[in-house]
Amino acid sequence: MARDQLNSGMRCAKFMLVIVSFMFALTAVLLIMVGSTIQAIFGDFSQFIDDHFSSPPALLIAIGFILLLVATLGAYGAVRESVMLINLYGVSLFLVFILEVAAAIAAFVMQNQVGGMLMRTMNESLQQYYDNEYLQVGVDFMQATLGCCGVNSPMDWRSANNTNVEEIEVPSSCCEEFSLEDVDSCLKPFDSGCLPRMNFIISQSTMLIATGATTVAFVQILGVLCAFMLAKTLRRNKSLREARRWQLQQSLGVLISGGKMAPPANSPLNGYTQLERAERYMEQDPVTYTPSSPSVN
Repeated sequence: MARDQLNSGMRCAKFMLVIVSFMFALTAVLLIMVGSTIQAIFGDFSQFIDDHFSSPPALLIAIGFILLLVATLGAYGAVRESVMLINLYGVSLFLVFILEVAAAIAAFVMQNQVGGMLMRTMNESLQQYYDNEYLQVGVDFMQATLGCCGVNSPMDWRSANNTNVEEIEVPSSCCEEFSLEDVDSCLKPFDSGCLPRMNFIISQSTMLIATGATTVAFVQILGVLCAFMLAKTLRRNKSLREARRWQLQQSLGVLISGGKMAPPANSPLNGYTQLERAERYMEQDPVTYTPSSPSVN
């Protein structure tokens, strides 16, 4: 009965650790997907985003791959019932937790810098629009994709064109309605500027990194505690199982010698104990037999 309880406890601990590792594997895949999506968004608007803003999504992707390897290690350690591997699994989860906290802090700090950064980079891009082909492609993509014109309004193109006339010349990507007679003539540009929409996209992306990393980090703490508790349970169950095995061996009078099972000297498997007495008797002087009856010729 006790043996069945030990085996049930071992199976339960192994099953729990495998389930936890599977959940972390799914979380790792989710982190990789979120980090890749945000990195692609930042890449599309790279002309308006400083280089250090690409660090949090790249770190999130790296955390996802590391967590995937750690989850595999935890599942393997559970199947092998290795206390050492499970403890290593818990330590690795704690290191991943530190990386997630770092990514969350970086994203929270950068979120407060988004507004000022976009105002600076977008104004510089408009001023160099006609001189820099690279910036021209980026501005056209932003205005056509987001359906906006200028930084705050289409009036920003007046300073970019260095003109004070009432008629504003805007790029074709900034136009909402074209003339039927002249395709290159813009009848109505977009009313809203691009700054509010860009600010929303970049701010929400950094917020998603921060909240996602923070949420997963708190789950990681629970995973670390669970891993160490399961390692302790496995160690205790294995100790109890070895103790019961040793008691069973002692009850059968079996000694372990050199990794092989050998019966003791006084075991019935080695013969009766009376055999030792016979051997001691044979070691004495031999007895001469003299017949008492007369010989028969």
